[in-house]
Amino acid sequence: MRVRLETLGCRLNIGEVESMARELAAAGHRVVGPGEAADLCILNTCTVTAVAAKKSRHLLRQLKRDNPGARLVVTGCWSELEPGRAEATGADLVIGNEAKDRLVEILAARGLLEPGDPVESPEASPIAPSRHTRAFVKVQDGCDNRCAYCIVTVARGAGRSVPADTVVAEIQRLVAAGFREAVLSGVHLGSWGHDLEPRRALPHLVRRILEETPLERLRLSSLEPWDLDEGFFELLAEPRLQPHLHLPLQSGCDATLRRMARKTTTREFAALVEAARAAHPEVSITTDVMAGFPGETDAHFEESLAFVEQMAFARLHVFRFSPRPGTPAATMPGQVPGAVAAERSRRLHELGARLERAYQSRFLGRTLQVLWEEAEPHGHALQHTGLTPNYLRVLTHTAPEVQLANTVTPARLIETVPGGIVAEVVAAPARPDRET
Repeated sequence: MRVRLETLGCRLNIGEVESMARELAAAGHRVVGPGEAADLCILNTCTVTAVAAKKSRHLLRQLKRDNPGARLVVTGCWSELEPGRAEATGADLVIGNEAKDRLVEILAARGLLEPGDPVESPEASPIAPSRHTRAFVKVQDGCDNRCAYCIVTVARGAGRSVPADTVVAEIQRLVAAGFREAVLSGVHLGSWGHDLEPRRALPHLVRRILEETPLERLRLSSLEPWDLDEGFFELLAEPRLQPHLHLPLQSGCDATLRRMARKTTTREFAALVEAARAAHPEVSITTDVMAGFPGETDAHFEESLAFVEQMAFARLHVFRFSPRPGTPAATMPGQVPGAVAAERSRRLHELGARLERAYQSRFLGRTLQVLWEEAEPHGHALQHTGLTPNYLRVLTHTAPEVQLANTVTPARLIETVPGGIVAEVVAAPARPDRET
């Protein structure tokens, strides 16, 4: 069968859809893209903000319009919270988050997936490696935190870990299929192993992956700062663990952090950043910052802005507070007017651009290893984009016959441009283990 997969939102959602794609391809089904006819459409939704929920509904309607003869299956956080609305918008079947990992099995049992011709080995999979050459691997789901603004805890349920043996086996399959980098993902990634018997911690999983698989590059997705201690950063001595940490801050004002029910203070966060940079001076530290949380005064915002600048993050993910029904923040007093929140967001974006340029400039003239992900026509040449170990997005141009996708090459970083850094490949690409 021809199956189209779409997702919105976080890296965890991406990882879930990529896993579905590999499972479908291994079962003999063909994963198709936009513009191709589909017999079945699967949408993994998001509801982290009101905008994300709106986009989920829009994409569901678009899939139904573009594929009038296909069955539509919807899963993910928005449909978990509003299954009736998902059905009214056009879903033929809604599958909850708890059952999402068994989605392909459930569809087969219900007759929505006809038997295909199973693929005998991952090397033969038509979707391996993916377009991005990096695999997002779900190792944890759910969250036991109760941040005042977050609806994801409600949508995803309690925290639960994927056993280390399962993760290691999955990464071994990915390496065999040609992937060069894996990104460990979860709703509350830093809590991995806390629910296992015996109790484990994330460094245990990282070390097992590095010791038991030949994976070239391992990357971690978002980590809550209270899950880490100074000893965690000893992992950065491992050359295959990429030196990039995404540590969500949300606010640089302690009063706001308390209202958010965040389990950290600015002093603790600063100490953590200092420890990370002591372990690896060139580590890229990125973060999330919220504008307009209820009760945020002008003074609170200025305090937050100053702290963010002091931390010299490599990149900011800025978003405005979005009241989500069912969360404490939705009914808190002191809701910030939209125009005020928008102006604060603008200033944070402006600061983020300056911080990003400052971090990028430290590496101009340097030669770094780049994993090239994709290419697209650019005049009479190809434009390739890729990532350095410290998560700098780079681009280069080559003749049309030069294919860099899924190769790792040293590249000299030349100049910053909107969207990344122009780089020059200084050596022939390291060929992947198999043709892609």
